[in-house]
Amino acid sequence: MNKTLAIILVIAATIITIAITLDYSSHHTVDWTESYNEKSNKPYGVSVFYKELPKLFEGQLLKPVYYSPYNYFYANSEDGYGDHVAEGNYILVGNSDYLDVADVEELLIFAGRGNTLFMSDYSFPQSLMDTLNLTIGAIKNQDSIIELSFVHPDLRSHFTELDKSDSTSYFSRFEAENHKTLGYANSDLNLANFLEIPFEDGKIYLHLEPKVFTNYNILKGERYRYVEGALSYLPNETIYFDSYTKFFDSYYGDAEEKSNLSWFLQQTSFKWAWYLALLLTLLFMIFNAKRRQRIIPIIKPLENTTVGFVKTISNLYYETQDHKNLIDKKITYFLEKIRSDYNLDTTNLNEEFIIKLSQKSGKNKETVKKTINFINWLRTKKEFFEDNLLKLNKHIEEFYS
Repeated sequence: MNKTLAIILVIAATIITIAITLDYSSHHTVDWTESYNEKSNKPYGVSVFYKELPKLFEGQLLKPVYYSPYNYFYANSEDGYGDHVAEGNYILVGNSDYLDVADVEELLIFAGRGNTLFMSDYSFPQSLMDTLNLTIGAIKNQDSIIELSFVHPDLRSHFTELDKSDSTSYFSRFEAENHKTLGYANSDLNLANFLEIPFEDGKIYLHLEPKVFTNYNILKGERYRYVEGALSYLPNETIYFDSYTKFFDSYYGDAEEKSNLSWFLQQTSFKWAWYLALLLTLLFMIFNAKRRQRIIPIIKPLENTTVGFVKTISNLYYETQDHKNLIDKKITYFLEKIRSDYNLDTTNLNEEFIIKLSQKSGKNKETVKKTINFINWLRTKKEFFEDNLLKLNKHIEEFYS
């Protein structure tokens, strides 16, 4: 195991140990913040409700809307520039106070075109209340429990109770002849908290107890049945789920989806382990960089130019047609090679020399004789041609082959 791998394993073991220690030693508290975030698994998030919507609206698309209703529905309309025409149900649970006047107007236009708007909150934007001629009141609960029930006889068995509620919201003023009461809070007081309001060609459903849609209540007993009853009034069409008001940022306007890492950083043990890992990695890089040997530069060996030099000289002689000079040099180099390799005297190239060269080189006597006789013949001539040079080269090659 090399040193680098050992260091990495030590760092990993340290991170895991610290993470486990922090996990056991930290005091976990339950966050009861009413976020109504469809990605939150906390008690008052709505991740369970969001995941169950495709089952309640079987075969329909579920589209989270991360932009303001004004931008989204205007873009995705017959006169807009979106990729489709938005039609179906728009569901908003909690945080409706982030909607501005333009958003409310666009939601009313959406409902008026034959669609359905479902909103559940303790109160609604004043522009919506004024348009629909509504007023909302609230009373304090004695025992922090609310009873919720439906008017329709088929849904009376879907009633439920909510705990941890300090007050009860209700519609203190509405148009009884035009607005249909669908449900009550605290049935003994007949506080209307669920209305169906016809609006042009569509419908608007307003509900005043958003906590019934949260994880805590849906997973407790049979409280989910109330949610099923409330949504049974909506047609089985495409669902547009409001995510804009859950991530609203007053500095940057329209919200975008948060990074998945943000959830992990909310976990104390993981957060400290993550920061520690970054710190140790940085320290490892700093110390490892100091201790590592510098890169040894590569020195290229000198290039062997002998072959190139020979080619250059040979081309020079070939172009000048100086055959005599080349023949003399080839004979001189050949005899020098024989003197060096076989320790023979090359002064007299006679029959005795031919026999000794054949014996020492192991070459055929006839081959040696042809080569030596041709050299002797060349030495008697004064004028040379290319053919003489080629034959000499051929004899020498035969000798060395």
